[in-house]
Amino acid sequence: MRRRRLTALLLVLAALAAIVVWVTQRGGDPSGPVRATPTTSGGGSSVPPQEGGSAVGGTNVYAHDGAGMLSDAVKGDLYRVYVPNSDDSSVDVIDPTTRKVVDHFAVGRNPQHVVPSWDLQTLYVTNDKGNSLTPIDPRTGKPGQTIPVDDPYNLYFTPDGSRAIVVAEARQDLDFRDPHTFALRHRLHVACAGVDHMDFSADGSYLIASCEFSGRMVKIDVAQERVLGYLQVGGKPQDVKVEPAGKVFYVADMTKGGLHEIDGDSFTEIGFLPTGPEAHGLYPSRDARFLYVSNRGGRTNKGSISVVDFATRQVVATWHIPGGGTPDMGGVSPDGKELWLAGRRSRVVYAFDTTTGALLAKVPVGPGPHGACVWPQPGRYSIGHTGNMR
Repeated sequence: MRRRRLTALLLVLAALAAIVVWVTQRGGDPSGPVRATPTTSGGGSSVPPQEGGSAVGGTNVYAHDGAGMLSDAVKGDLYRVYVPNSDDSSVDVIDPTTRKVVDHFAVGRNPQHVVPSWDLQTLYVTNDKGNSLTPIDPRTGKPGQTIPVDDPYNLYFTPDGSRAIVVAEARQDLDFRDPHTFALRHRLHVACAGVDHMDFSADGSYLIASCEFSGRMVKIDVAQERVLGYLQVGGKPQDVKVEPAGKVFYVADMTKGGLHEIDGDSFTEIGFLPTGPEAHGLYPSRDARFLYVSNRGGRTNKGSISVVDFATRQVVATWHIPGGGTPDMGGVSPDGKELWLAGRRSRVVYAFDTTTGALLAKVPVGPGPHGACVWPQPGRYSIGHTGNMR
């Protein structure tokens, strides 16, 4: 009997010791964050079906996008903000350290966004009405030879890097193309006007895209390149961003002034979060705790930035621009300390302090600045837009 009791006691003590070791390795908190290991990949490895752990131990699609987690593929790139000026077909290049324009060059007609390639080697200016892409070498900041491509309003890449998706807004097409030559492989027509922004599920099996002029969303099977369904949300849906857990997709709506919350798997709207007039661009913080929402300001041009807590799905702060402004699209600095956004109707680019929300700079640029790209960005590969990284 005593021997049995002694054996049971030893088993209990061993279990307690194991728990203590586990908690210590987690930083003293069983529910605390698991630190992601910075990647050193050049972006050529295959993509795992699931992303790394989140702050609650589950999926975090942004696990590799943390502050300073730069791939070796971008470590020689110039630190710049590339600003497409839609109204005069040019690009301004800003040095974020001096907050001054250091270069300016012409591109094709009506440039909309500056988009990093999947392999992080090239930035592409999408010249919508010029029917072309202008490549930029991020090591020199200089443009290259124009590539003919039909109606490239926006540009994305499948998470495995096998295909580029050119968003042909005017034609209502999603063109699946070679990610290097941009040769057309398959043209998918969608029954919703104004298709323009998208994001992918955590496993990359489907994408959800917004259709601005029809108030609809469309869900696409990525492997089969076919439509799975449509969802009517009304308003003018814009940028799309999936939460770190990969379940809820946030969709900015310009006319409704807030975010549609869509369950990606069931493709149903589960909520709506008001933010501000002309909600437009969506950018996760480097620690994947917050979503920065650019509210372009409506008729009064009194734009703002709403800070949404991913965990509570609530607005926890609003940053106002002194004197008003029209913040649109851009990105977060590699260290996560600054948010850079083009001022669509203001001919400036804004820099905000992400800790305090203070406006740090207003850099004058050309007319109609739109989808600015802060580069380099942390991450293993790009899935497009102005720097949607994984």
